[in-house]
Amino acid sequence: MKAFVVDKQNKKGILRLAEMPVPVLQDSDVLVEIHAAGVNLLDSKVRAGEFKPILPYRSPFILGHDVAGTIVRVGSKVRKFKPGDEVYSRPRDGRIGTFAEYIAINEADVALKPKNLSMEEAASIPLVGLTAWQVMVDRANLKKGQKIFIQAGSGGVGTFAIQLAKHLGATVATTAGAASADLVKSLGADIVIDYRKDDFKKVLSGYDVVVNSQDAKTLEKSLQVLKPGGKLISISGPPDTEFAKKKGLNLVLKLILHLQSRSIRTKAKRAGVSYSFLFMWAQGDQLSKITSLIESGAIRPVMDRVFPFEKTNEALAYVETGRAKGKVVIKVR
Repeated sequence: MKAFVVDKQNKKGILRLAEMPVPVLQDSDVLVEIHAAGVNLLDSKVRAGEFKPILPYRSPFILGHDVAGTIVRVGSKVRKFKPGDEVYSRPRDGRIGTFAEYIAINEADVALKPKNLSMEEAASIPLVGLTAWQVMVDRANLKKGQKIFIQAGSGGVGTFAIQLAKHLGATVATTAGAASADLVKSLGADIVIDYRKDDFKKVLSGYDVVVNSQDAKTLEKSLQVLKPGGKLISISGPPDTEFAKKKGLNLVLKLILHLQSRSIRTKAKRAGVSYSFLFMWAQGDQLSKITSLIESGAIRPVMDRVFPFEKTNEALAYVETGRAKGKVVIKVR
């Protein structure tokens, strides 16, 4: 099969189009013929080696974290799915590889594709949808009437997170450029701050939850908009000690992450709020719940561009510009 592989992890590396073997199916796997693959900033970071200590991929490996396609074969222990099922997934860490014609995925990471979405639309959902779900439902326990500040509202995670927060009954504030203001308002944002002109800490106060996806400076500033007892949840780092424990990292890595996150944890404690880092994980059951929300019309995909498979490197470069409104997808077949 054709696939785009990482030969060496570095920032300037490009993916190589290669002939690779079709993945071997394990007993609990489904083999998916890939129709479309979502492109994420995470792909760029993995290619650059930013998560090497946490995600030790051995080159050459196939990149890609979002997929929609058709099941062509199932392992002997698979009970939920059958050949012909149209599915979507964010394969688990260690078993990524959606920039290809086929992928083997553990059935626990798979869900039936929403019937009202095309393959390209479906491929745009898993990673950002699960990130938003795990931040708001699992970690924040977001309730009706609460206030949430979601940074970068026009991005992949932002466009999904705004809709989910509104569905949960929260008041939503976000940052966006002037050109994206109408888009984020149409998704349900109540307050839109033009990050080029205004400082969000001067506009917002008394918030229950902040979802940080930006740099360290923005992370620290976010503490100031939370009310006592509020939650600062970062999806862009720094990873904390709790994350290191969950990942089962060695003592040295635990110590490094403890030191890296010490400053923000100390400042959060001083402000009377909590800080935590979330690195989303594959979860088919949660994805099935997201399918229901999409089929009911509560959430819609927001797409920027669809690239042909052979232009996967161009798609990744476009995502890296940070200008995409919503998601970028590769059409494989």
